[in-house]
Amino acid sequence: MKMSILFGVSQMNLGIILSYFDAKFHGSSLDIRYQFIPQMIFLNSLFGYLSLLILIKWCTGSQADLYHVMIYMFLDPTSDLGENQLFWAQKPLQILLLLLAVVAVPWMLFPKPFILRKLNMERFQGRTYGILGTSEMDLDVEPDSAGQHHDDFNFSEVFVHQMIHSIEFVLGAVSNTASYLRLWALRYDNPIIRIAGLAVFAFATAFVLLMMETLSAFLHALRLHWVEFMNKFYHGDGYKFRPFSFASLADEED
Repeated sequence: MKMSILFGVSQMNLGIILSYFDAKFHGSSLDIRYQFIPQMIFLNSLFGYLSLLILIKWCTGSQADLYHVMIYMFLDPTSDLGENQLFWAQKPLQILLLLLAVVAVPWMLFPKPFILRKLNMERFQGRTYGILGTSEMDLDVEPDSAGQHHDDFNFSEVFVHQMIHSIEFVLGAVSNTASYLRLWALRYDNPIIRIAGLAVFAFATAFVLLMMETLSAFLHALRLHWVEFMNKFYHGDGYKFRPFSFASLADEED
């Protein structure tokens, strides 16, 4: 269960890193500065900190309640940790991570749309200056193309898209952290329950694998029958099948 939580945070970080490299190879430095960096800060301020607490609790054998630590990190960050303190300077670090998470939200929301708007206005202004130096023969074409290029940029649409993307990421990060935190809260410390749970998990896993293999063999046989066999001997000629019915006989007599 602990490894599943650590695997979850590594998988989420890997997804953001892959999006960073995708933005880098496509030449979008704005996505790196105003999307990748604040997303990594926000995610690791929550999910990364949870993984750090799990590792420390795992190594020290502390009886701290991580569920309580993560909840009151947001509800009451200045309260005394008491028995839930795992290391020195834990409370200042939590306050710092909370502030970083709060700063990362407007960081990923506001700068990118306004910078794109500024770049578009500068580009359009440059095209306008270029139009002033053109000949009268080209004057009929250039203003329309420049105006069309300027109209292609819709600031409200870009801002709403960025807002939806940012809200989706923030809510997803908080929801995923809460999900893994619930998984941690549902852990069992009783060795008998652990053995029973392991047996149930092993049986369920083997049952699912057997069912999947059986279904795979059935689908493979069905595909061979329909694709490999039927196309060699079945042509679909003749007339359409009509089942016997007294009503159809009456219609034919009429």
